[in-house]
Amino acid sequence: MKKQTRREFLIAGAAGVAALGLTRFSVDGAVDIEEATIADLQSKMRSGELTARKLVEMYTARISEIDPKLRSVVEINPDALAIADILDNERKRGKFRGPMHGIPVLIKDNIDTADKMKTTAGSLALIDAPVPKRDAFVAKKLRAAGAVILGKTNLSEWANFRSTKSVSGWSGRGGQTNNPYILDKNPCGSSAGSGVAVSANLCAAAIGTETNGSIICPSTRNGVVGIKPTLGLVSRSGIIPIAHTQDTAGPMCRTVADAAAVLSAIVGTDKSDAITADASKGAKDYTKFLEADGLKGARLGVVRQYLGNNADTKRIFEAQLEVLKIAGATLIDVTFPEELSKLGDDRLSVLLYEFKTDLNKYLAARGSQYKTLGDLIKYNNDNKEKEMPIFAQELFEQSEAKGGLADKAYLDSLARIKSATRENGIDALVARHNIDALVAPSTGAAWSIAAVAGYPFITVPAGFINGLPVGIGFFGKAFTEPALIKFAYAFEQKTKARRKPEYIPASQ
Repeated sequence: MKKQTRREFLIAGAAGVAALGLTRFSVDGAVDIEEATIADLQSKMRSGELTARKLVEMYTARISEIDPKLRSVVEINPDALAIADILDNERKRGKFRGPMHGIPVLIKDNIDTADKMKTTAGSLALIDAPVPKRDAFVAKKLRAAGAVILGKTNLSEWANFRSTKSVSGWSGRGGQTNNPYILDKNPCGSSAGSGVAVSANLCAAAIGTETNGSIICPSTRNGVVGIKPTLGLVSRSGIIPIAHTQDTAGPMCRTVADAAAVLSAIVGTDKSDAITADASKGAKDYTKFLEADGLKGARLGVVRQYLGNNADTKRIFEAQLEVLKIAGATLIDVTFPEELSKLGDDRLSVLLYEFKTDLNKYLAARGSQYKTLGDLIKYNNDNKEKEMPIFAQELFEQSEAKGGLADKAYLDSLARIKSATRENGIDALVARHNIDALVAPSTGAAWSIAAVAGYPFITVPAGFINGLPVGIGFFGKAFTEPALIKFAYAFEQKTKARRKPEYIPASQ
């Protein structure tokens, strides 16, 4: 039997797509999907110019043409066209599920789907694992909202928690994902594939997951909008875990409006994830907060301490702040306490403890032949040529050496970092300065504070340095997504800083 090329493998599920010749990514030359928003696509489906089936065909053809250079998509859903047909028939009968009806979405390959696709976290160890018994709650919500789950995206293997020397965007399953702006530059991880795919217009929207920067960093580096929600707003059930005190899924989209629509589709209370009992504190429809003048009267705390020494970064950030002021925001300089910079060991310790416990629980339920972290360590050692050609598994080994979640060392570290980032961190600054949110460059120190706290963070494209995108981040207290979306949307409308990547044609 002839071995399939990667390109043939990706499009095998959407029968007939390769024969369509859709290299210009339009239907009869009339519709261009590049940079099309969810609202644009809905408008064209209402008018009859587009159908969900045509959208699946167009995006799949685009993946076939462009993604061999980007390596952002590891699998196309073989049922995508059939699902699209069902949704098209519903629309014809007058049934409309909402803004996501018929919209093709790519999801990260650590999110369970109970279908014909694999869920592997990028590891070859799970390639032959049984299909998950049920959809992740996020996938279930997307389907209920009418989205077409188009396929799975590549990621930093095990969500970038295998090695202290890992390469962002690399997995044993998918290889190296490349930045669409400059192919040999870092796409950032671990949701690299989701960020690259949506930036390159390979889908209408994407879902990433984050423990510490894994939505925000790839969104920033690939020039898209990313929302890392408050912990508990979006269910974690059915997502291959790192740490239950920080893990969450969230939207990665080309516009704030699209991200708000996707977030509205995936939030909700899940009886399988107790932390989502607080989801009712959030909104049901985040598109209500898309206000073009949303910065008028806002009080924003400016976090300059994490700017670093790069002159270009400083220049762009100061220019961004001028936009905020002109749009009507009052800016107040704020500073996080120095104790935050001294908690690196505690932060890592919490992740190491929780990873072992949470992953073992997931693997036991999944029914894979590899039922523990120890089994995976042995698999990687036995398959070094395929799984460890670039980096090893130091974090796996450090995690395996940890005890259980009743250990005093774990509990003390968790208490210290939550106190520092919440009541003595974000909460304290907001109260002390009477501010609505905080604003900072979308870089590591700022996103990490929100990630460890379990608080929301939104990044929006804000310019370029040496050809690569940079972003501005808005973050704040728990469940303040409505305000953050309002500020992010207003900034986006004032700047329109996103530019689509210029693509290098795929090899024929």
